[in-house]
Amino acid sequence: MRKKRIVTVLVLIQLGLFLLIGRLVQIQLVSTESFSKQHINLIEESVAQRTQEMVINEGRGTFVDRNGKPLTVQSVPSLILFPFLKTMNWPIEKLASILNVSSDLIRSYIQKAKKPVVFSLGTDPFPLTKEQMEKINELHIPGVLAIDKQYPLEHVYAAQLIGFTRQDPQLLRERYPDRHVSQYTKIGIHGLEKAFDEFLLPEGETRLLYHVDAEGGPLFGIDVKYSDPGNPFYPISVQTTIDRDLQRMAEDVLEQHQLKKGGVVLLDVRTNSVLAMASRPAMDPHDPYKNKAAENQMLLPQIPGSVFKTVIAAAAIEKGIAKEGRMFNCSRKIDGAPDTEHSYGMLSFDESFAVSCNNAFATLGKELVKQDPGIIEQYAKKLGLYPLAGWQGDVYHLENFRQLPEEKSGTIWYDKSDKFVPLAVAQTSIGQKNVRVSPLAVANMMATIARGGDAEQVRAVSKMLYKNGTTFFSFSKQPFSEESPISHSTAMKLQELLRKVVTDERGTGRRFQTLPYAVAGKSGTAQTGKTTPQGETVINKWFAGYFPAEAPKYALVVVDLDSPNSQAVTNDVFYDLVKRIYEFDAKRNSWDVNPK
Repeated sequence: MRKKRIVTVLVLIQLGLFLLIGRLVQIQLVSTESFSKQHINLIEESVAQRTQEMVINEGRGTFVDRNGKPLTVQSVPSLILFPFLKTMNWPIEKLASILNVSSDLIRSYIQKAKKPVVFSLGTDPFPLTKEQMEKINELHIPGVLAIDKQYPLEHVYAAQLIGFTRQDPQLLRERYPDRHVSQYTKIGIHGLEKAFDEFLLPEGETRLLYHVDAEGGPLFGIDVKYSDPGNPFYPISVQTTIDRDLQRMAEDVLEQHQLKKGGVVLLDVRTNSVLAMASRPAMDPHDPYKNKAAENQMLLPQIPGSVFKTVIAAAAIEKGIAKEGRMFNCSRKIDGAPDTEHSYGMLSFDESFAVSCNNAFATLGKELVKQDPGIIEQYAKKLGLYPLAGWQGDVYHLENFRQLPEEKSGTIWYDKSDKFVPLAVAQTSIGQKNVRVSPLAVANMMATIARGGDAEQVRAVSKMLYKNGTTFFSFSKQPFSEESPISHSTAMKLQELLRKVVTDERGTGRRFQTLPYAVAGKSGTAQTGKTTPQGETVINKWFAGYFPAEAPKYALVVVDLDSPNSQAVTNDVFYDLVKRIYEFDAKRNSWDVNPK
């Protein structure tokens, strides 16, 4: 009996040893990079326990504007000091002399350090010149290095368009099951950061590190290691079409006029690309979802109101029902009732467009849909307005890659049976009922007309660049749809109509007559069906146009969403932005003529 117990105990001990050995094998050899359900990288964790490090560059790809200026991060010459310096005798006076500061200031800074630190004055890194960097590194002092370190830009440009990243190990594994990257790798969650995430993922961080003992002292001497993936091609940079100066200008004007919800889209007419895009409410990068500020209102369908009459005008011109001499009763509403608020009398087609006569375009819309039930969608596509405006196409193995994945499709008819209800057709024709289009799409329509009728997809990114500056991939121009474009004569007539909105003494855009750039465009006041607690009507207030009218360069859309009618700042923002762009161009042209 005793012998049996001994054998049993020995077997249990042996099984325990086998289990322990198996566990050690799993930890040391099998699951070193993905241990437990949390997929912990044991190698990384063990190294982290015995090293102190400073990340110089996270290794993720970055965004730049069309001129190569950084939009998200920048490299700043920085002085890095390691904490083991406090126990060493080293030529601190030589360093102080190069920096032109007291050695006591440097010494006190190091005494406070528990980890590698950037020598700073206040909150900003000490400003180093290239010459100072060279002199510091020529001293060859262990633990003292002058190096370019990557920092987030103080000002966040085009926050909702660029988007943001975060650490999410589970999402990282789901999105990239075959990629061997650290669980701490940040991934794109929103905007261009999400759209281009696969191309931006880091191959590794650039770090300065040294090994420490239990008390934080140097374990293998005072040699600081420089760890770099060493790939000459990665990380890549994404060259957007944004102009950083114009983007800042748009954001400043929105801030000045305190537009609460809505924003601005500015396009380059020639290249059909985004120069500036600003959405409100403003997004806090540290709390992006607060007040739904991560939503880019410029990519979401909104009620357009009378801006949509441009589509009806284009179809009416091409179908020959907007004949010269035809008059419309602009003292009536679309249901035939007297219009006491806007009683313009009998007006021509051109005059009706200038004053935005609802009854004229309701009448034309009903005639058009009676001829062809699909005509409104057809001309919305011809003008680049519907359903999506952003660039999409194949990029390597990615089919139907979308630069702007948050852009939502517009709608014209929610219920197709509405096409056979005269009042529903009338409401649709003036941009009400179920019509929804994004500000980006409206800007694209204006750019299409300004170019003479050729509709194209809108680009927010022009190319991706390797680390050495060579091109990795270029985003070529893409036609908007398979629909044949409007005729050149129709485009010219639309240009004439849009200009008349500003030049006519009763035109809804007459305020812009005094701008230094001649403006052509269309206003829109869309009824949202909401009211304020005080009973005031809540509207979407638009102005969409292009300038200079005689040689179009910019297409601009400003929209103030869900605003009480009396508080809408759309025209103020449009006016000030055009004026500032004119001054910006004049200054830039003077630099080109008289370079310093």
